[in-house]
Amino acid sequence: MTEKPSYGTSKEISDLEGELLAMRNLLSSQAALVHGLAEGVGVDSPLSADSYGSTKEDTSEVALAEPTDIEKWLINFVDNLDVLLAERRVDESLEALEEGERTLKEGDNGQPLSPNAALFLQDAITERRMKLADQLAHVASQAYTSGVELRSAIEALKKLGDGPHAHKLFLNSHRHSLIENIRAICPSSVSYGGAFTAALAHQYFSVIAQAANDSLMVFGDEPAYASELVTWAVKETEALAVMVKRHVLATSAASGGLRLASECVQTCLGHCSLLEARGLELSPILLKLFRPCIEEALANNLKRIEHSSSAMVVVDDWTLVHPPPGVRPLGANASSLGSAIASQLKLSTSAHRFNSMVQEFFEEVGPLEMLQLGGSTLDGLLQVFNSYIHLLINALPGTTMETDQDNPGGSVQKTVRMAETESQQLALLANASMLADELLPRGAMKLAPSHQAGRILETPGRAADRQNRFPEHREWKRKLQRAVDRLRDSFCRQHALELIFNEDGEIRLTAEIYTSIGLNNKNEADWFPSPLFQVVFTKLTQIASIAMDMFVGRERFATVLLMRLTETVMLWLSEDQTFWGEIEGGGQTPLTSLGLQQFYLDMEFVIFFSSQGRYLSRHLHQVIKNIIARAVDASAAATGIDPYSVLPEDQWFVEVSQIAMNMLTGEAYFGNIDRDATSPTASVLSHGSN
Repeated sequence: MTEKPSYGTSKEISDLEGELLAMRNLLSSQAALVHGLAEGVGVDSPLSADSYGSTKEDTSEVALAEPTDIEKWLINFVDNLDVLLAERRVDESLEALEEGERTLKEGDNGQPLSPNAALFLQDAITERRMKLADQLAHVASQAYTSGVELRSAIEALKKLGDGPHAHKLFLNSHRHSLIENIRAICPSSVSYGGAFTAALAHQYFSVIAQAANDSLMVFGDEPAYASELVTWAVKETEALAVMVKRHVLATSAASGGLRLASECVQTCLGHCSLLEARGLELSPILLKLFRPCIEEALANNLKRIEHSSSAMVVVDDWTLVHPPPGVRPLGANASSLGSAIASQLKLSTSAHRFNSMVQEFFEEVGPLEMLQLGGSTLDGLLQVFNSYIHLLINALPGTTMETDQDNPGGSVQKTVRMAETESQQLALLANASMLADELLPRGAMKLAPSHQAGRILETPGRAADRQNRFPEHREWKRKLQRAVDRLRDSFCRQHALELIFNEDGEIRLTAEIYTSIGLNNKNEADWFPSPLFQVVFTKLTQIASIAMDMFVGRERFATVLLMRLTETVMLWLSEDQTFWGEIEGGGQTPLTSLGLQQFYLDMEFVIFFSSQGRYLSRHLHQVIKNIIARAVDASAAATGIDPYSVLPEDQWFVEVSQIAMNMLTGEAYFGNIDRDATSPTASVLSHGSN
């Protein structure tokens, strides 16, 4: 069985056939030239009347005449040039053409050529120039042409005066080379990923870089050629982006595979950035084309976090625990200080899961800072956090399930495990506050430009804007806090209602409690805070005890919680129209001085224990003072007596409040005290004995 000829052998045979054909054409043209000279053809012969004497001479004499020097030179020039072309000796052919051009312009030994000789030489040069250009174009269009051969052929074409065509052939040759290389790396299966993207980007940008180098070497920095090179490079970059989107990003974006999408974009931009030193700014092209796929991947990733969180709250027992083994609350790249802090954090299982997914999300999005996704990314995370907060709100007993209208931009899982005890309910607040105060803001810093110290792409314009996102981060953190405030307000509203209403749904505090004092019993009342405010104090004390253990290092959050809960109760009292309608004369029984004294004591008791607990805010203090002033005015209007003339001194209210607080906390100890009937201690002891 005969072996098939190799690729190199086939090329040699093809070249030999071309040379034989060229030699045959050469011999034919030479024979025609000699025949023309012998026959004395006017147009095709370089002879003229001046060269060969009078035209009246006999043609036989012309045929026998010896050729002149110029005729000999012309014959030798054409023969030599045809041989050079047949042998594809490009440089020598160019030199011969230059010699012919010079002779055509300057003449022979300073003597101008005759019109016929000049026309003959011009036609010969034009014909051979076209033939050489065709040979060079053929070489430049072959896939097997090496880089050195390509540059030589293109440079020769440029010397022939056809620079624009040479540059187009040059770019087309690189394009064909790129296509062949891509065919070699495309996998036969449908498995595309990071390795495919890396190989593809390497091929594209290597060819673009080589084309840029060759273009500068051959054509210099002429604007026309540089512009055409940039246009070509942009088209090739767009083709790369289309391939990566079709085979890699589209699939990963649809499934929320943000890590793969991020790696592919970084790979392409890494190769792209190497061309910037050559003046090729191609990264904006990639960023523009990649951005929609990345945004889709971001959205799907955020949906995955939201759905996973919704599933976790169904089984969360709302018990605070340390992070599970192997889980880094601040991500894999957290600092030693951050890791030390995070190791002490305690969250419930759903919050740990939510945080780990968000931190992973930050790490995957961080390297994509050059896409300037910070705003949309933070907004998306805010929506996901809001959805989680709504789940926590729905876990509070007695809270009406929030609808999609209450939670714009998110979907709320309707089934949640209820937080029955106060410890579980405070765990909801611990989850929200820790995420909003510490974990999410720390993770968001991975999106800041300054965090991306080793980022791939950095331009002077972006370096000048490094600090621009920090105000955006601060505003984002405030929005997180507002979401936590909604959960805290729901907690306070629920517990305030439990304090204000008893189990039967009846109001614990009515105007009758105060208006009835002194009507049936004229004796001195047993001075002690009303039952409602005893319950309020006991509830706040219990919550404070749990919160102080739960919010270690974040005591301010516990303080604000107690402050808001107390304010909620007092604001309800200040706005209860039924209560104030009876107090201010709407009822049949006016508020007497003794009733006012009891009411005054209740209000001072709230001020006292709030102050002792360090959660008496200026707003709360002002609300209580306004309530007292309103009750004083109502009593004065009903009795016609100045209430302050019959009320005890302020110190009396402080002492009674102190004793009441001690008794309610089990810390009261009186020993041998004087039980004067007018002292607050005697009244309290009397109340206690009864």
